[in-house]
Amino acid sequence: MTYTYEYPRPAVTTDAIIVCRESDEKYVLLIQRLKDPFAGKWALPGGFLNMDESLEEGCKRELEEETGLVGISLTQFHTFGAVNRDPRGRTISVVFYGFVSERVKLCSGDDAAFAKWFPLDDLPVLAFDHTEIMKKFISGMSIAKLF
Repeated sequence: MTYTYEYPRPAVTTDAIIVCRESDEKYVLLIQRLKDPFAGKWALPGGFLNMDESLEEGCKRELEEETGLVGISLTQFHTFGAVNRDPRGRTISVVFYGFVSERVKLCSGDDAAFAKWFPLDDLPVLAFDHTEIMKKFISGMSIAKLF
């Protein structure tokens, strides 16, 4: 039996914060968006959740599609749900984080024009609310202790 509801429902996305430490430098993985909204702007890798996958599966799928990274252990960080965070409509994002030991070679794909490592303390202006997400991650996590 299929149920339908008269109430609108928000879309769900997942985003990944992937951090790397090399020597004393820390880097975060970003993708340059290929399509609007925010075409050409940098963002965390991520995207819409499919109906048949868990949150973590969706995040890993998007990470692989947009950067080529696989086998990354992810931990759920926080859920972001400001009403106007996405110009396409009401969207809630569950953000995960993970670590890699080196800046591995990236292979952009899907709706990512490029994938690139940026110094954690020198990030570009980010699409959507991803600047706020990174500020919360940096201030809320003791990154130095996580390595």
